[in-house]
Amino acid sequence: MELLPPAEPAVRLRGVTKAFGAGDARVAVLRGADLDVRRGELLMLVGPSGCGKTTLISVLAGTLRPDAGEVQVLGNDLQALDERARVRFRADHVGFVFQAFNLIPTLTVAENVAVPLQIRGERPAAAVARATQMLERVGLGARAAAMPAQLSGGQQQRVAIARALVHRPKLVVCDEPTSALDHENGQRVMELLHSLAGEEGSTLVLVTHDSRIFHHADRIARMDDGRITTITAGASRPAERVLEEALA
Repeated sequence: MELLPPAEPAVRLRGVTKAFGAGDARVAVLRGADLDVRRGELLMLVGPSGCGKTTLISVLAGTLRPDAGEVQVLGNDLQALDERARVRFRADHVGFVFQAFNLIPTLTVAENVAVPLQIRGERPAAAVARATQMLERVGLGARAAAMPAQLSGGQQQRVAIARALVHRPKLVVCDEPTSALDHENGQRVMELLHSLAGEEGSTLVLVTHDSRIFHHADRIARMDDGRITTITAGASRPAERVLEEALA
């Protein structure tokens, strides 16, 4: 599947609309949203609850079809892809980090991280070996055989980051990744996420209400009533920040 030319943004949304329900119960969530996300940046999406943030990232990640509008992601017109092609696009190019971690409790830590690789068709043994290497990078190589319930909240989120990045996606979408963490673990998680994604050249789009992490953003897009209202420059950490600082 073709990836984007060098001059194109990673994500380009124009006039995107989405409503849920029918008749008198129909609710418009996205009302002509426009957004460009630059390649390699960390863009944070902020705004009041119910303004459409999660719906917007679901559209740009290809997990939800809009009612209308243009959705260009990594050089691909997602509106033109059938469901099988969209699934393959997500498996190849998109990583997800969730607020609730979404780890499978009956799998080991390494097996959880290996899930995206197995979805792409890698053999289980090879997938687990590669997952263990990624766990080393987030400082959890020694816990590869542990079960999720044996980890702290901060450690579980680091596993979720390893899972999101193990297949080297070009787009990483995060939904409130730090809201369940205390301040220290939230900062560590953001340092890891930004540093690892930067090493892979990934673009990050992150929904958050957590003002403690705003300084990690390259830009901050504000939403209200289903539209992007403003985009401002953030105060992102210098690119030379290294993983060892996050793991110290």
